[in-house]
Order: sequence, then C-alpha cells, then structure tokens
Amino acid sequence: MSVTPELVQSALKNLVDPSAKIDFVTAKNIKNLRVEDGNISLDIVLGYPAKSQFESIRKSVINVLRDLPGVKNVSVNISSQIVAHAVQRGVKLLPGVKNIIAVASGKGGVGKSTTAVNLALALAAEGAQVGILDADIYGPSQPMMLGITGRPDSIEENTIEPMEGHGLQAGSIGFLIDDDAPMVWRGPMVTSALEQLLRQTRWRDLDYLIVDMPPGTGDIQLTLAQKVPVTGSVIVTTPQDIALLDARKGLKMFEKVGVPIIGIIENMSTYVCTKCGHEEHVFGSGGGEKMCKEYGVDFLGSLPLNLSIREQADAGRPTVVADPDGAISAIYKGIARQVAIRVATLSKDMSSKFPNIVVQNT
Repeated sequence: MSVTPELVQSALKNLVDPSAKIDFVTAKNIKNLRVEDGNISLDIVLGYPAKSQFESIRKSVINVLRDLPGVKNVSVNISSQIVAHAVQRGVKLLPGVKNIIAVASGKGGVGKSTTAVNLALALAAEGAQVGILDADIYGPSQPMMLGITGRPDSIEENTIEPMEGHGLQAGSIGFLIDDDAPMVWRGPMVTSALEQLLRQTRWRDLDYLIVDMPPGTGDIQLTLAQKVPVTGSVIVTTPQDIALLDARKGLKMFEKVGVPIIGIIENMSTYVCTKCGHEEHVFGSGGGEKMCKEYGVDFLGSLPLNLSIREQADAGRPTVVADPDGAISAIYKGIARQVAIRVATLSKDMSSKFPNIVVQNT
C-alpha cells in the first residue's frame, strides 16, 4: 500500500496543535504538501509566533507520518506568518504596524506595566517583531523597565526613531523629558502627546505593538479606543474584588467602542514563600476566571506574586530577559502565545486587497 496525500491529511487530522488546541488540518496550517515514492514533505505555517514550540511540533508530525505504511522519509518545515487584522470601523492601520494590542487594567497597582513589557518580550522571544508604546504620559515606566536611556533620533522632519531595548522598539514620553520632570498637562495636551508618540514614531515592520495603557477609563483610553487602530485588548487584574471592579469597567469600555477583548490575565494570583514553600492566595483566588465566565471572554493565564519579577523590572531586565528559561518566563511565553493565537482568529484586514478608486472629471 502506497502513501497518498489523503492518507497524510487523515493522519494529521488527529494531531492537535498543543498551543492552539486545534488540529493542523482544520486550522489550515498545512502548506506545500508533496508525496512522491514514499517521501513526504510539507510546511506547517502557524498564524502566531511560537519559535520555542517549533521543534516539538516538527517531531510530533514526523512521528505520526512515519507510522504510515509505505513511508520512507518525512521532511517538515515549521514557520510562523503573522498578518494584519481588522480594527475599529473607520480607523486605518498604522504604517509599519500589523496589530496593536492594548494592555489595560482599569486600576493602578496590579502590575500591568510589568505584565505588558514581559508580554512584549515573550512575543519577541517567540519570533515576532514587537514594539511597545508607553501610553502613560503622567507616569511613564517603560524606559526604566527596558533599561533604556538617552533621547530618540529624528531622521526626518516631524518624526522620531523608536528607541530599542532587549530587541523591542519602544516609544515613551519618558524618552523626551527628564526623569523627575512632572507632566502638569490637561487632558487635551495629554491625548495630543499620545497621538504624536504613536503616529510620529517610525515603527519598523512590527507584527505587534503592545500599548501599555495608564489606569482608568479617561481621555487617553477613549482616544486610543476611538482614534487608534486597536486589534484587541488584554485586561490585567489581580484576584481581589476591588481590582476586579475596576477591571470590569475597562472591559466594558472596550466593548462599547468595538475593540475585541482578547482575554484576561490574573496577576499576583498566588504567593509561594521562598523560605518554606507555603503557597497562599494573598489577594483571594479565582477572581480572574470568574470574571471571564461572567463576560464570556478567555482566561489567558495567571502569574505569581514573586519578588524577582519586581527586582528584574526595576533593574531594566524584565523576567523574560533576565531568566529566559525559568518557570515564570515559561508562563509569560505561554500567555503570549495565547494572546497571539486569539489575535490570529480575528478577522483579517482586507483594505490592501481593494484598489483605490479615483473619480475624475473629463
């Protein structure tokens, strides 16, 4: 019995992508399938970055196909292809940026900025081109977390070059002011500064731009939600009731302006004593998952309350960079893949498929 393309497809129908929880055939990940004289070659193209998973996926596919009758050799290439997805109606995509992901909390003090920078670094570690925009004009923190100093260059008039740290392109008002300079600005000035930072920074071929939102649901949040092409939003909360109360407000704001909710991350979920190993839910338990069930959104994962996360961020080397192979970095990377998988399932941007129509008087 000789192996056929149909037999290969049938075998792969039973092989599930461990991150996306769907088989590769249904997900339409299989490309360039060739079967000739018992030799099989194919490409698996994922719609999300997952460099850390490539080798295990490749081995799984080879193991499944080698068991088919008549197979002599199997060649499998794994790669990712990230595309732009649709945004709010009437808002155009940003040049040089495929997808913008807003990371919001509704409340300060829940570790949103630390989560945002580690999420960005985790996406980059998985093979994506990533940038981060610090949208907190009053209290920018990303320059310190990324260990970036100095001022951005301006090669072209009315533009600035993104700063770079740990492989990320970064934009922040913190790069343009002194560390101790207070931003004593009213709302219109703040929203204008945000739009300038976003649109006048020359982002270079980004798959994802992570926007670290300030807490609350005020001017900056509304400007971002109404005028900026946001692909989706991620809500960060802690399990405690007071944080969940404000997180709900942030979630409802994005719903009202038509920005998809990618999911919820529960930060400071549990604390493990470094001395005795005792685990305790300092801020309560299960709040994030309960909120997900209440609003019908995805639970992306939970992160521990850990001293090293704070120390590494303060030192300008966030956890994903400081301890890339550690257990906490693995959690960040897992959450990052879940975010990217859910973005990949959203409607694709089709604006580039349509020609420009020009009406002229003749």
